[in-house]
Order: sequence, then structure tokens, then C-alpha cells
Amino acid sequence: MDTGTATDRLSRLAATATRAETPLGAGRMVWHEWGAGSPLVLLHGGAGSWRHWLRNIEPLARHHRVLAPDMPGLGESSLPPPETDLWGLAALVAAGIAARLGPGTPYALAGFSFGAVIAGHVAARAGAELTSLILLGAGALGLPRQPIPLVSVREREGEDRVAAHRENLARLMIADPGRIDAEALAVQAWNSDHARFPSRRVTTATSLRDALDAVRTPLSVIYGEHDAITVPHLADRIAFFRARGTETRVIPGAGHWVAFEAPEPVNAALLQAAR
Repeated sequence: MDTGTATDRLSRLAATATRAETPLGAGRMVWHEWGAGSPLVLLHGGAGSWRHWLRNIEPLARHHRVLAPDMPGLGESSLPPPETDLWGLAALVAAGIAARLGPGTPYALAGFSFGAVIAGHVAARAGAELTSLILLGAGALGLPRQPIPLVSVREREGEDRVAAHRENLARLMIADPGRIDAEALAVQAWNSDHARFPSRRVTTATSLRDALDAVRTPLSVIYGEHDAITVPHLADRIAFFRARGTETRVIPGAGHWVAFEAPEPVNAALLQAAR
């Protein structure tokens, strides 16, 4: 994909979205929405923005009203109030959902990576309005994982900075280096430049596991076959969710950013799971 094509999709999505804001302490949470139908809320990953879903939004919006916030301190959204913990972040997101949809409106919720942790916490305190919970690339389950050191991009410029983004995508996000195209690099660069809230500040090794104990909503789980946060322990995740009555969907050949690297099977799985 050339740079023009990457820019075209991002520009088209930004131009066709309904942009909205909900309160976030003294600031704002920024939302982008597309389509019509039953609501489907998409929560992006750490150091991300709604752009994590750029290859999923249009196919999903043919069937759903898709709502994708920039979570607190990320993308265009304001930082959360000082000392906000994980439950507090989830409460801010849940309040934003209620503000956009109206209290009690049924909706489905999908979260990727750090967004899966937030989604689990939202679901743990949700009522019957939450109809389904879908987790992609979920961590914080108290299961073994290998450390993934990333390259600092802060002091780099030009092609050196692009190379660092490419290296980080290869280490953490995308399994096949051939799929690290101009679109992936554009999203990674924008997200990195706008990330001000470090998700590690509020998460622990068991953050999602602890929240899932209180979730009663129908659950679906998706991992890429070569997700860097699971290698070589993907079987442990499959067993963890199977013990809770959920069979994991494993997408062949894909990595952690599975919704980007393998959008067609992920879109199909999301449409099947979103009730």
C-alpha cells in the first residue's frame, strides 16, 4: 500500500465520522462514530486511538452504529483526573458510552489489548444493557508472557524515526513484516505522537483476570496465532477462557494487532459476536 492509499482511508474515515465529545474530568473524551443500527463500541489499545480500528470500521458500520472513543490521555482525549485508577478509567468510559447512547441502551463492546482490560472493567459493572463482550489480544490475565522491549522513538527524527516505528510494529504488533505498510506506519506514528497516558501506570499482571470474575455478559475472545504477548504461551490463554466456558478464536498467521493484520476474519468474528 502506498502513502496515498493510507492517507486516503484515514482521511475518508475522519471526514465521514460524526465527531462528539463527552465530559472527562475538567476536559473531554473525543468520540468518532459511523453507521447505524445496534451500537458497537470499539476500545483501542495502549498508546493508541480510534485509528487502531481503521480496517474494521467501514465493514462493521454497514451493520452497526460504530462508536470509537479515544480513551483518556490518548489520541485527542484529555488526560484523566490525577490519581485515576483502572476502575476510574473504566467509569469514565462507561459514562461516555451512556452519554452517547442514553442510559440503558443495549450495546456490544469490543476491546483490543489495553482496551480489552478497560472493556472487562466496564463489563464487570454493566447491567443488562451490555449484550456482548469481545476481547482481542487480551493480556493482564496472570499468565506467563515474554518481555517485549521496544525501541525509543522520542529523540529520533526522519527516516530514523520511521525505522524505529517499523521495528516496534515488528516486535509487538504485526507478525508478518511484509504487512508493515505505509498505513500501519502512519497509524503508529500518529498514535505515538499523541499518547500521554502510560497504561502500565494503572494495570497489573492480573487486572483483566480480576475483572472477568464479575462479568456475566456473553464473552468472545480473539487472538492472532503469533500474538507477541502470548508466544509461546497461547495454549494457556485458550485453556484459561475454555475453563470459563468460552472457546478462543485464533486467527492464523496474525500477530497482536490482529484487527489490522487480518481484518477480514476479525470483521466476520466481530459481526458474529456483536449481539
